Amino acid sequence: MKILQLDKNHPLISEQLTAKGFVVEEDHSSTYDEVLEKIIDYQGIIIRSRIPLDKNFLTKASHLKFIARVGAGMENIDIETAEKFGIKLINSPEGNRDSVAEHVVGMLLILMNRLFIASNEVKNGIWKREENRGDELLGKTFGIIGYGNMGKATAKRLSGFGVEVIFHDILPNLSDEFATQVSLGELQKRADILSLHIPLTSETHYLIDEEFISKMEKNFYFVNTARGKNLKTKALVQAIESGKVLGACLDVLEYEKSSFENLETENQDLKYLLDSEKAIVTPHIAGWTHQSKEKLAQVIVDKILAYF
Repeated sequence: MKILQLDKNHPLISEQLTAKGFVVEEDHSSTYDEVLEKIIDYQGIIIRSRIPLDKNFLTKASHLKFIARVGAGMENIDIETAEKFGIKLINSPEGNRDSVAEHVVGMLLILMNRLFIASNEVKNGIWKREENRGDELLGKTFGIIGYGNMGKATAKRLSGFGVEVIFHDILPNLSDEFATQVSLGELQKRADILSLHIPLTSETHYLIDEEFISKMEKNFYFVNTARGKNLKTKALVQAIESGKVLGACLDVLEYEKSSFENLETENQDLKYLLDSEKAIVTPHIAGWTHQSKEKLAQVIVDKILAYF
């Protein structure tokens, strides 16, 4: 089986698959059209986010048996067309769930305890104590939307912080020792902190908008390590300005390119967040640790070998 790998990943993917008799070819620079010209020669393709696998692409890839995405989200793949053609879809959320969970907790601790602000002040000769009082996680209700790999790992990390973790998910009966499943309405009533762990679909695009925020009963902290377009940024900015949102931790932005390599657009809402002491913004790195790079790759290899 010939496999085309379109993005740079951990070398263990090529090494282990080659050792098992697969032919793995690397192409990290060809354009969409250039890959389209040769994709008919391959039975498998391994991607991250560089090139979208749309209906046109999949129609040309008539010999394709599987698509493996090194990561969790599958929004750059036309899933309906892939399933119609009998192409096996593989992803690896197990590989970076731990790094995402740690990133969530890390961002919250930094934001709620003003750690960046206080540190920068001291480095500039400013010594403020009263102004830098923190806000404890202990005793708060932490609300999660989406209780898959990332949501569960986050709830597990929070078990030692003395918070009550509740979650909402479209699938039933997911409660475990770390979190309790509730309706969306109950989550909006009780949560002091809201964290997203959902894919980007037509149902979750702009899930967090003015209407959603207005239904949150408490003033709350907001965390997004899922997808930028799950959030309507303008609604968040308005909520920070009004005090409804106490602070925001954003690892993903509505204005990212589809490949997540950079920002596609910039505007006043983004500028507000970048200038605000009430927002922490990181460049889509929650799942991006040294350890997750290897784990993501190993999960992909293990799944390909299990199926083929």
